[in-house]
Amino acid sequence: MEGFQSLSIAFLVCVIVSNHMVVDAMTSKNMALFWGNSQSKIEGDDLQLVLDQSSGSGAKSKRYFLFGSFEAQIKFVPGDSAGLVTAFYLSSEGSHHDEVDFEFLGNATGEPYTIHTNIFVQGVGHREQQFRPWFDPTADFHNYTIHWNPNAVVWYIDSIPIRVFRNYENAPKLKTAFPNKQGMRLYTSLWNAQDWATQGGRVKTNWSYAPFTARFRRFRLRACPWNGALSISQCSSNSPTNWWTSPVYAQLSASQSTKLREIRQKYMIYDYCLDPTRKRSSGVLPPECYRRQF
Repeated sequence: MEGFQSLSIAFLVCVIVSNHMVVDAMTSKNMALFWGNSQSKIEGDDLQLVLDQSSGSGAKSKRYFLFGSFEAQIKFVPGDSAGLVTAFYLSSEGSHHDEVDFEFLGNATGEPYTIHTNIFVQGVGHREQQFRPWFDPTADFHNYTIHWNPNAVVWYIDSIPIRVFRNYENAPKLKTAFPNKQGMRLYTSLWNAQDWATQGGRVKTNWSYAPFTARFRRFRLRACPWNGALSISQCSSNSPTNWWTSPVYAQLSASQSTKLREIRQKYMIYDYCLDPTRKRSSGVLPPECYRRQF
């Protein structure tokens, strides 16, 4: 396989090297619950997040990382999930934080989920792209992966790339900040966002269906542990153990680019770079919108 390859089948053996790749065999070794509903639980390789009118819930990785692959298999709340958001994302801390988002916005029974992606760099976001799923995300588990290296961030679903955000921070013109200087944890959560999540908040959460449950399994964090500022150079160096810096991961392969374009042509419903209201409000689009992303 080429380019940003399928990461769900590789590196199944745990290799732990200081400042390098970490692979734990079980979700319970990677993740911990940190807020919310008492019905939520981690058992072995499985995580269950629960939401009712009293509280949602969330889990986070036990440490921070800089660059690598972050994946999980997720099955979303079935039936009437209007107003609910299931999130799978990376984030640092502070007002100038970095963040890479997969958020899944629920809908009324029979209506599709919305796959919402976004990226924040040094506290600046508003880089949303949204998609409709080409499958039923509530019927079975599907693999969701964020691949992050010094060249780009790539969002995958079942090993198919759906979005790329390239590093243009050193471009001669139209520079764009890139998340490469802050360690990020992996987070996941299930919470109520009925004021905006479904049709702009017009469709509210139907609490008669509560409690709502989202299911996760096989969290795999193949990434460089964050150990402070020293990690900025260690995790980005072109060493054999830093597999994510290999030239094969520098850009998508031709076949992956073809699949990405197909998904975007058929299923993308919003792109901040194509939103005329953004250009009217500020006069110009963000600089990365004028650059090739894949």
